[in-house]
Amino acid sequence: MPQDTQPSPAPASQPDPVLASFRKSIDNIDAALIHILAERFRITQAVGEYKARATLPPADPDREARQIARLRKLSEEADLDPEFSEKFLRFIIDEVIRHHEKARGG
Repeated sequence: MPQDTQPSPAPASQPDPVLASFRKSIDNIDAALIHILAERFRITQAVGEYKARATLPPADPDREARQIARLRKLSEEADLDPEFSEKFLRFIIDEVIRHHEKARGG
């Protein structure tokens, strides 16, 4: 009979320590992401206020395209799906533009 190389799951009454460790790491990463996003939005809020005072447009399509290309390349290097990364970044950019339009009074 071949030996089973897979760890056997913990009984339902006891938490699985391996899974608990993975989940703790995921929870820590999620917390870091929230803090990083909060800092990013603090900075982009200042950018939006500056753009409003300087009568600059809320969106900068050339910069957005450069950022998306740069982050797609980083995603590929990090073995992260570049399509996912672009969708995620586009979501953030769209939210930032919405904030900039609001700061502009639009």
